[in-house]
Amino acid sequence: MMVPAVLLMLGALTAVLAPRLLARARWPEREPVVALWAWQCVVGAVLLCFGLSMLLSAAAAWQAVRGRLFAAAPHGVVDAYALGASGGPWAAATALALAGGALWTGAMLTGEVLRARARRRAQGSELLVRAPLLPGEDPSGARLVVLEGPRPDAWWLPGAAPQLVVTTAALGRLKGSQLDAVLAHEEGHAAARHDWLLHCSRALARGFPQVPVFAAFEAEMHRLVEMAADDVASRRFGRLTIALALVGLNEDRGVFAASTQQAHVPQRVRRLLAAAPRLSPGRRLRLTALATLVPAVPLLVAFVPGLSALA
Repeated sequence: MMVPAVLLMLGALTAVLAPRLLARARWPEREPVVALWAWQCVVGAVLLCFGLSMLLSAAAAWQAVRGRLFAAAPHGVVDAYALGASGGPWAAATALALAGGALWTGAMLTGEVLRARARRRAQGSELLVRAPLLPGEDPSGARLVVLEGPRPDAWWLPGAAPQLVVTTAALGRLKGSQLDAVLAHEEGHAAARHDWLLHCSRALARGFPQVPVFAAFEAEMHRLVEMAADDVASRRFGRLTIALALVGLNEDRGVFAASTQQAHVPQRVRRLLAAAPRLSPGRRLRLTALATLVPAVPLLVAFVPGLSALA
């Protein structure tokens, strides 16, 4: 049970330390796409640690699982893990607890996807009522929909054919290239499929509300995907243009007050106006490579005994 225990401790250590390190770092706001990848690697590493620990604990507890898991491995590899001598009730309890967590994670993710699809169908039906298709218009084609509305707003409906929706109030509020910048922002969400990141982070946060790493993952996904989409728009239309568009769309909602649930909006505006330079390509590559190595560590821990035995 040495390797499963090490994997459990490694998963817990990653869940505690990695979010703190990312929270203290200043580069995520300058490179939100790299930060998104880093967060995915951290959460993937935590889940991988628990998943590998579950498999090895089950192999230590039950001969049937061990036989299937190491069916193609030489006899010396099985001996290197010392699973037979270290099994027992602790291994079985650990495997069952982690298996329950895995099933709960799958159930929460499935429920989140089903709820998202139901919301998307309801929004699509409402959109067809408020903005019916014109004769000869392809319902499956991507299109820009303009809705009558007193509140300036713009959003996108994810799916196979994402739709961009903008209200008439937004058309009246946004000047010059600001509307184009807002549309580019929403297109950035659609192109990067940010909806899947939000679904996964929301499912983990709801399924394990007492685990801080998953709550931080959800909060950072909401913040970073908006910054990444802002950067897509700013590269085409300039930082000042998208910053003014954000102010125009949100100034009547009270989001610039001291206390608000959308505190990320003024933070995004300040970030755009500050115009901090991007990191160098070399540093971006190093950070991406370092983040990619994080989920490789539990794989290394899990396979080191077997590789040592083969060597």
